[in-house]
Amino acid sequence: MREIQFREALREAMSEEMRRDESIFLMGEEVAQYNGAYKVSQGMLDEFGAKRVIDTPIAELGFAGIGVGASMNGLRPIIEFMTFNFSLVAIDQVINSAAKMKSMSGGHFGCPIVFRGPTASAGMLSSQHSQAFESWYANCPGLKVIVPSNPADAKGLLKSAIRDNDPVIFMESEQMYGDKGLVPDGEYLMPIGVADIKRAGTDVTIVSFGKMMKIALKAAEELAAENISAEVIDLRTVRPIDYATVINSVKKTNRLVIVEESWPLAAIATEVAFKVQREAFDYLDAPVLRVMGGDVPLPYAPTLIEAYLPNPARVIKAVKDVMYLHKA
Repeated sequence: MREIQFREALREAMSEEMRRDESIFLMGEEVAQYNGAYKVSQGMLDEFGAKRVIDTPIAELGFAGIGVGASMNGLRPIIEFMTFNFSLVAIDQVINSAAKMKSMSGGHFGCPIVFRGPTASAGMLSSQHSQAFESWYANCPGLKVIVPSNPADAKGLLKSAIRDNDPVIFMESEQMYGDKGLVPDGEYLMPIGVADIKRAGTDVTIVSFGKMMKIALKAAEELAAENISAEVIDLRTVRPIDYATVINSVKKTNRLVIVEESWPLAAIATEVAFKVQREAFDYLDAPVLRVMGGDVPLPYAPTLIEAYLPNPARVIKAVKDVMYLHKA
């Protein structure tokens, strides 16, 4: 095991796969000469050359479309969006071309492509650069959507995404690129669509994914100091969702809190809550609660950002609410 940064784990995943398969290439804004906007692709131009690590103009619709066409013709592109906020310019290619190609062609054309980059908030970037798009893309059949929370998962899941024969949305966080974690030596892959129990517990289940896992785990740690045992599940993939792991946990703990950064309406948390009440209603001792981002465009001011985002205190309150541990 080695301790490396999140960005290094992503770089290792891409580089290992590009060494293994010459049909794989990386394309996006500043991925080559600048070594990546967040230095994820640092050194890759030197190793693989300008035909496989390709700088693009600021034209997301254009280079996403080039990627889709390349994937239909035998290549396996990795398309980097500098942020998924900018993917809105290219969403027609992602949704109407990549996601639907296999269905519309009756299986004659595949689309093995990975769209990756950071999602959600990253400090004082205000409304147009802070949106969480996980539920947007997870809504679309034909896509797989991965949101890792740590370097080891990021590497194993990105390698699996690159090898997958369907289009994959791989969502990261600007605020996690510098995070360090233990990553296994040698080659390894992680299966897409399998959640992970990051912390075992008996009193309540907390479900999250991506950088919100930090909030969930911090809350669980503080709850443990009060003799409340929280089981924390990292979904890792939000399409497909591993409902079975969540439901089996709820059958044990009888309570569920879901933590997600996105806007509340039609969120991943909403879907998980529906599935739990559908499949494990008789096991619930309290209503499912969600800890979400605010139902407003994310403001710029630090005080308003703090009020908008989920935090450990809000998660702890939700846990105590589902356990009916109200103060007199």
